[in-house]
Amino acid sequence: MWEDFKKFALKGNVMDLAIAVVIGAAFSKIVTSLVADIITPIIGVLFGGVKFTGLVIKVGAAEIMYGNFIQSVVDFFLIAASIFFVIRLMMKFQRKQEEKVDEGPSIDTKEALLTEIRDLLAQKK
Repeated sequence: MWEDFKKFALKGNVMDLAIAVVIGAAFSKIVTSLVADIITPIIGVLFGGVKFTGLVIKVGAAEIMYGNFIQSVVDFFLIAASIFFVIRLMMKFQRKQEEKVDEGPSIDTKEALLTEIRDLLAQKK
């Protein structure tokens, strides 16, 4: 049983998943800080410092704090948009690197003509 567990735990997929979870947790802190410390204050300045967290409906002795829910939804969309733009930027850099790698040796015109002649001669036979 111990051997089976070691095989499972040390598989590449499980280790990759563990690394992804740790990196994801660190990335989550970065994105949360970006939204809370940079984007939200900018939006607050643009919209006159609107905060939803103070919105409350009192029903008897209970308080329904729907403002917290609205703020959470706004934060979610800001975080999702931030992650989208960061990933889009990373993909753009990745595509540029792939384009550089894909460039193979160029064939000069003489070689291209010789290749065409060879292909034509092969078709006649």
